[in-house]
Amino acid sequence: MEHCLSCSKGKQHKSTHKPKTTNSIDTPLQLFHMDLFGHVSVMSHGRKSYCLVVTGDFSRFTWVFFLEKKDDTPEILKIYLLQIENLFNLSVKTIRSDHGTEFKNSTLDSFCESKGISRQFNAPRTPQRNGVAERRNSTLIDAARTMIIDSKLPVTFWAEAVNTSCFVQNRVLITKSCNKIPYEIIYKRKPVIDFFRKIGCVCIMLNTSDQLNKFEAKADECYFMGYSSNQCPFHVYNKRQRIVLESIDISWHESNHTDAGDGPDWLFDVDSLFKSFNLPDFTNISVSANPIMSVNILGTSYASASSSSSSPTLDSSDFVATSETVEE
Repeated sequence: MEHCLSCSKGKQHKSTHKPKTTNSIDTPLQLFHMDLFGHVSVMSHGRKSYCLVVTGDFSRFTWVFFLEKKDDTPEILKIYLLQIENLFNLSVKTIRSDHGTEFKNSTLDSFCESKGISRQFNAPRTPQRNGVAERRNSTLIDAARTMIIDSKLPVTFWAEAVNTSCFVQNRVLITKSCNKIPYEIIYKRKPVIDFFRKIGCVCIMLNTSDQLNKFEAKADECYFMGYSSNQCPFHVYNKRQRIVLESIDISWHESNHTDAGDGPDWLFDVDSLFKSFNLPDFTNISVSANPIMSVNILGTSYASASSSSSSPTLDSSDFVATSETVEE
């Protein structure tokens, strides 16, 4: 029923977005959904602030890439699309995204034109039209948040948690259209999942990088951080070296108590951290029994007394921060 112009102006609402009843996508690389979330307020342990999420429409298999800035998106997508076509010996047909400048730029436009890849953009301020990517973002973030809370890890490990969430969901979630998991659809085989571990659990990594004495410890205590997407090794946080490493020489101690979240000392060496700031030493302040106080500021000694007659005259050249004469 057609309404009058005044009623339309006063009662206009957003249109509904009904899901498709049948899926017209029948090959793994025919359509990709892309979205970027960030800027994350807490920089990751690898100094990243953005996450690029790419999801295949047919298989629902998901890839995540962590970026330092939005401008890195076009180059990463160019490398990814070339690698994925070579890996599966198929051609990417279409990519769908929003109107963000990370996707809508001359670099990516020229690359897609040279490869014959068509572009689809959702309407402005209508994320529902890119619902596959938006829902995948929400699923990954919710799972990563739950992992961080349960493991008591600092939020700075959010990238490791998101990567682990993506790795696990690709191997356990069921794609409704095919009634198979994404890994099985795209790789034509069922995955092995008996090596799954709880993120943040205690583990021991064999030390193969240092020259050890006969009676030194052969392994370091670590926290499990996730899996490698391209190789067999696990990602672990080495408590002694305070860095994330890859290793396959791991023994698991999931039942042991973890001290993650008990304080900053397990993640950072607080003393070394503050020494790197090169702050002046203000501890060299002494008070004698008489009313004269001796203070050492920035290497210059001054003496002051409670009586106004003995107040010293300070020259402006003795100060670094200001040139005004200070009088007591």
